[in-house]
Amino acid sequence: MAQDAWQKSSFSGGGDSDDCVELAARQGLLLLRESDEPGTVLTTTATGLAALIRHLHRAH
Repeated sequence: MAQDAWQKSSFSGGGDSDDCVELAARQGLLLLRESDEPGTVLTTTATGLAALIRHLHRAH
């Protein structure tokens, strides 16, 4: 089984910071995790993540 290719958010920490949000894609799903808790993974779709971001933006 291939490993997921995790990418750091450009809004998380800086440089080599371990305090960041990471994102990976797998079979049409998006995976999100905190770098300091790599075993806890949130799974969603691009549509679901977009809806969450819109909601959070409006709540701000």
